[in-house]
Amino acid sequence: MSTILVIDDEKSIRDMLAIMLKRQGYHVSLAEDGKTAINAINRNVFDLVISDIRLPDINGIEILKHSKTVSPETDFILITAFASQETAVEAVKNGASDYIYKPFDIDDLKIKVQKCISKKRLERENIFLKRSVERQMQFENIIGSSPKMQMIFDLIRKISGTNTTILITGESGTGKELVAKAIHYNSLRKDGSFVSINCGAMPDSLLESELFGHVKGAFTGAVLNKKGLFEVADRGTLLLDEIGEMNQGMQIKLLRALQEKRIRPVGGTEEIPVDVRLLAATNQDLQKAVESGKVREDLFYRINVIAIHIPPLRERKEDIRLLAEHFLKKYSTAIGNKAAKVSPEALKYMENYDWPGNVRELENAIERAIALSTSELITQEGLPEKVTHLPQPLDTTLFRIPERGLDLEGHLEQLRKEALIEALRRCNGVQKEAAKLVRMSFRSFRYYAKKYQLTKAMALR
Repeated sequence: MSTILVIDDEKSIRDMLAIMLKRQGYHVSLAEDGKTAINAINRNVFDLVISDIRLPDINGIEILKHSKTVSPETDFILITAFASQETAVEAVKNGASDYIYKPFDIDDLKIKVQKCISKKRLERENIFLKRSVERQMQFENIIGSSPKMQMIFDLIRKISGTNTTILITGESGTGKELVAKAIHYNSLRKDGSFVSINCGAMPDSLLESELFGHVKGAFTGAVLNKKGLFEVADRGTLLLDEIGEMNQGMQIKLLRALQEKRIRPVGGTEEIPVDVRLLAATNQDLQKAVESGKVREDLFYRINVIAIHIPPLRERKEDIRLLAEHFLKKYSTAIGNKAAKVSPEALKYMENYDWPGNVRELENAIERAIALSTSELITQEGLPEKVTHLPQPLDTTLFRIPERGLDLEGHLEQLRKEALIEALRRCNGVQKEAAKLVRMSFRSFRYYAKKYQLTKAMALR
């Protein structure tokens, strides 16, 4: 509920405004003179103050000045019975949002009050959204507890106070753009824009215009002037993803822009100064690209001031559990499914798989499993076949040879029998399905089922 302080030495006006504002849904406080008003402003934070200019002790302009000192965010509407341009100018100069003259129109005052309160709510929403985005982009929200990821977190902390150009490398799907955003939102430029472009997805003929902008008539279809991404990212951060796909001509123009900190729009004659921090990302080995002549050596050294390499998921499998839990929570909420956790068996399959598509592939697998799940548990049946077709590693930590020794052949025979019974149980006694589950041919399964005298009724018990 928005809070409003009404200041007027006339009781009838105070009471009338209190009734009107309370009916509008506001919380209202009253003050009959300047001293009472200043005490109230010192003790509380009001969204809006409505004050008469002429009061018995302190005038409304002085109260406005005091309020802007102790509570700059509080809006002010001043009321005066003596309409003059000088009074209005003084009120606005000292920070008043609006002013009205006595006798005032109630409907006009309602509109002015609503305008001030709506503006205040919008400011609060913008602050909330900005802080929410910043929290989401903090590097702590990049999932990973492995030593390699912790080293990346430490490096981001160290470079947060610099404007150094950074090259982010890693396979597709490892999260290069997420790391770039974390660098931006932990930097001195976090209040500026973060802008990204995939150089590999943009035709060479359009990339220059996208980066540097163009003027009207520069080429067919250029009917208006257009700002480039360097201008859009001014005082912020620009990420050039897949920078290794940029042709030689564009590499020269990019190098010049980085060195001179100035750009020239396509078709333009004047250069525009820009203040941009550049981040570059690639899934290529740029050193080899330099040796082959695909990437200019001078550009490579210009962007490779600090390098951050994001390891593939297969090299940090200890992070798979954390990532799975994160995506489980994310998509359970989005899809409306009650899936709460991944079964131990499914997790072992995921940890045994190499994930060539890295984090992006794992995320897609979890989303798919949740969409297909009908229970609160994600099992291996919900995972893609390419994940589960690999042999599941045995948990050897649970196996111990007894002190008296072990009949290995007999033990393996018993394990086979129990595995077939469990497979039949899961497949409701259907031998063909059970054979697939344990990676056996139907003929072999049927042989052992007959040998162990396994029946459908036994499996369903």
